[in-house]
Amino acid sequence: MRISRFLVIAALCFSIGLHWCALQSIAWTTMVIEYSKNAPFKEALAKTFDGQHPCSLCHAVQTGKKSEQKTNVRTVTKIDFYCAARPSSRAQDFLRFDYSAEATPTVARVESPLTPPPRLAT
Repeated sequence: MRISRFLVIAALCFSIGLHWCALQSIAWTTMVIEYSKNAPFKEALAKTFDGQHPCSLCHAVQTGKKSEQKTNVRTVTKIDFYCAARPSSRAQDFLRFDYSAEATPTVARVESPLTPPPRLAT
């Protein structure tokens, strides 16, 4: 049960592209740590997010996102409706049918119910 839940959650995360966000976050964290070794923290943040100094993981994330966008694009140029209703020759007109009074006899009960009601045999 837990494994199936995990697999469903993982499939949903991959379908909405959450893995790219996670990889990009890892890349930014790694870049901030690396850049802060040689420069103040403020400069490391600026260098990380300026877009001029991407790392190899950032390039991989960008190419992965672009390749997903290219494969997911579909253009619909023509819509055909194949399930159009056609008149059927098998359809018959509705025939009204009345039941006669003799066909359904009413049965009246002659005996009265037992008093007191019977008890279960034990």
